[in-house]
Amino acid sequence: METQDPGNMGTGVPASEQTSCAKGDPQASCPENGTEAVQVTDCPIPEDSPPQHEQGYSSAEDSGQLMASYEGKAKGYQVPPFGWRICLAHEFAEKRKPFNANDISLSNLIKHLGMGLRYLQWWYRKTQVEKKKPFIDLINSVPLRQIYGCPLGGIGGGTITRGWRGQFCRWQLNPGMYQHQTVIANQFTVCLRRRGQTVYQQVLSVERPSVLCSWNWGLCGYFAFYHALYPRAWTVYQLPGQNVTLTCRQITPILPHDYQDSSLPVGVFVWDVENEGDEALEVSIMFSMRNGLGGEDDAPGGLWNEPFCLEHDGETVQGLLLHHPTPPNPYTMAVAARLSADTTVTHLTAFDPDSAGQQVWQDLLLDGQLDSLAGKSLPSQKGVGIAGAVCVSGKLPPRGRHRLEFSLAWDMPRIMFGAKGQVYYRRYTRFFGPDGDAAPALSHYALRHYADWEEKISAWQSPVLEDRSLPAWYKSALFNELYFLADGGTVWLEVPEDSLPEELVGSMGQLRPLLQEYGRFAYLEGQEYRMYNTYDVHFYASFALIMLWPKLELSLQYDMALATLREDLTQRRFLMSGVTAPVKRRNVIPHDVGDPDDEPWLRVNAYEIHDTGDWKDLNLKFVLQVYRDYYLTGDQCFLRDMWPVCLAVMESEMKFDKDHDGLIENGGYADQTYDGWVTTGPSAYCGGLWLAAVAVMVQMAALCGAQEAQNKFSSILSRGQEAYDRLLWNGRYYNYDCSSQPQSCSIMSDQCAGQWFLRASGLGEGDSEVFPTQQVVRALQTIFEFNVQAFAGGAMGAVNGMQPCGVPDTSSVQSDEVWVGVVYGLAATMIQEGLTREGFRTAEGCYRTVWERLGLAFQTPEAYCQRRVFRSLAYMRPLSIWAMQLALQQQQQHKKASGPISKRGTGLCTRPKRGPKEAMANPSPE
Repeated sequence: METQDPGNMGTGVPASEQTSCAKGDPQASCPENGTEAVQVTDCPIPEDSPPQHEQGYSSAEDSGQLMASYEGKAKGYQVPPFGWRICLAHEFAEKRKPFNANDISLSNLIKHLGMGLRYLQWWYRKTQVEKKKPFIDLINSVPLRQIYGCPLGGIGGGTITRGWRGQFCRWQLNPGMYQHQTVIANQFTVCLRRRGQTVYQQVLSVERPSVLCSWNWGLCGYFAFYHALYPRAWTVYQLPGQNVTLTCRQITPILPHDYQDSSLPVGVFVWDVENEGDEALEVSIMFSMRNGLGGEDDAPGGLWNEPFCLEHDGETVQGLLLHHPTPPNPYTMAVAARLSADTTVTHLTAFDPDSAGQQVWQDLLLDGQLDSLAGKSLPSQKGVGIAGAVCVSGKLPPRGRHRLEFSLAWDMPRIMFGAKGQVYYRRYTRFFGPDGDAAPALSHYALRHYADWEEKISAWQSPVLEDRSLPAWYKSALFNELYFLADGGTVWLEVPEDSLPEELVGSMGQLRPLLQEYGRFAYLEGQEYRMYNTYDVHFYASFALIMLWPKLELSLQYDMALATLREDLTQRRFLMSGVTAPVKRRNVIPHDVGDPDDEPWLRVNAYEIHDTGDWKDLNLKFVLQVYRDYYLTGDQCFLRDMWPVCLAVMESEMKFDKDHDGLIENGGYADQTYDGWVTTGPSAYCGGLWLAAVAVMVQMAALCGAQEAQNKFSSILSRGQEAYDRLLWNGRYYNYDCSSQPQSCSIMSDQCAGQWFLRASGLGEGDSEVFPTQQVVRALQTIFEFNVQAFAGGAMGAVNGMQPCGVPDTSSVQSDEVWVGVVYGLAATMIQEGLTREGFRTAEGCYRTVWERLGLAFQTPEAYCQRRVFRSLAYMRPLSIWAMQLALQQQQQHKKASGPISKRGTGLCTRPKRGPKEAMANPSPE
């Protein structure tokens, strides 16, 4: 049988008519002697003018310039109109850098000189002596890589991020620990055959690596685009000269109110191949995967692969198992495909991913299939890599379509954190067993059930996507920002019966049954800020959890209550002040539940910059979240269990009201979530949170029949309202604080955070009004005028602090930043108060800056400045966009007559306005 030379497996266009797609040298160099360089795929150079998008595409306004480079005509198979869409040839013009010491003004540098010196000493001891990774590494920030797409994997089982150009590039298999590296062997390759001859074979990657250089790299990105609507993504490839369009649909089981399939460490790739020509076609897709990442975890060797076949309930799945037995967290990866009557599945058990790869390429080129030798591979030798491949083949008639289905699963059931002190089992082991042999069953289950998952995803997302009153950018932001719930270093673990302390559990009747039924959940403050369940930030992000997986939010709250009642009197020197104090005091909410590189839950408060036992916001945020969670779930048992803890933390908070006027005072340092922004005396932010928490305590006391407590907090509230208004309201907004410094009059974008939570909890207006409505609206209008419209032309969201003269507040390293999650919360507050247009305009600036201008998709940072820098990539707080959705739904419900109104999408069911709203499962009640 004749085959074309692999060097010519490009477009199928005659060489005389080809022009190079590459901007530079179209040849990929090969390090091995005796092998010729391989010509990359060729395609026409695009013209400067952007294409006119056909109906059904996101408009140019919605996609910015991200699709301007797209030269193809293909729209792909069933690609939705809404989401984040980008041409594979797009290059982001703006290249920012991580925030570091060079970006601090001289005045602020002097203020933080002591902290800087103490941090350097601590960093050296941590990295060079203890050989551990800092919980925040200010020396080695994660560099800018504008490449990320939807992550694979459910909640808490580890994640693998696939970039928008198709690369497998960000890995979180060991819990909470990230490896940012592209594994070049992990690729999809297409082979087309007509009349028994291979006419086209191409790696579906724009890369041109120095390894595997016998492969045909350099896909022309101008004829392909990526479309993300988490938890699904589509990549459309128009193959030049072939009359063939490939659509790869990536699916992960992220299913609201589902506590089984949402935990599975799997992803599915469905390839729809469309033959637009008049000739029959054979198509093969090869999925190659390296065993491991090629780093130090692989270096000792001992990795091995083996083929498997699993038939169950009339469905057959074939593939490869990639065994990675390296301690302390061994795992098995499964690359698999569905075998059907009209497909053929073949495999190559092992090849060297660091070689030229000629064996694999020629094997596929010969007949569109792989050799499929039986038996296990030999274990890899020290320093030598090993990879494998699975191939699915099928036939298409002229003008026909064919579907090829792959899955990727990983089974790491038993985990240990960095201290290696305790063994945990992941949530999915409840359904697939803890023995480390579940990868075939996971693969089979994923390929059999992904269609059901997609039906549930569509039922959840459709009400938002079909709502014509919502802008297209918001529909993309709402769902795509959810990536962090799974890809926030997330763990979802089983809770052994003997792991809960009896002396603390006894006072909370639902703690044990809830944790044992729904498990223990934790996610990082950020992929660079490695602390689990950072509570001052979870305050913002928690809307996504309580609206979509309410049992996980309640589980987290019980864990936080447990940690509150404990103490750790170990003395620690804190980096900002240099003062030595206990790690954790009793009856104070912890900052976080620990570092995954240590021993979370056992040792809390990994944060070492401030002594958060004196922070003013943590206790208040617990009280506010408890009531909001009760309001949205109607769980009275939860409220009763939390009431004594709320009393305890509010008693601890009372000491901050030093003049007994009913209003707490900040301590003259950065003693709240803005941990680089000094606050002195009564302040808009903490004072507002305090009044809101006191108001909530009045409500909870009434519900719990605690009349004495109700009277006490009612009295505090009355006095505190008067003091707050007298000391902070200036006629247009609430002053930042009561210090003698010029920045005390700054306009803080987050000054209405207390009112935000009250309104989300059915309070804050009418009989339960705490802050006068006219003043709240006036403050929000002022924020919109100054922090939004007067900052960066109104196109970058709301700056944290703005001076009343219209200049950003530069008195601290955080006051002139934009915090994306704060902006989404501010937008929700505006919507709650009837400023819907202003709310959307405010939030839109953040979305377009992060996702369209800066290239930070699926790594939304905590902060960015007007120019040059960003800070803390892939951060928890932007999940607060779900507070906007709650505000919109409550706004709609408020307009309708009272009575139960089911809202698909978030599962909220309304009762009369101030009654609890019970969260309902979608599609069926919990």
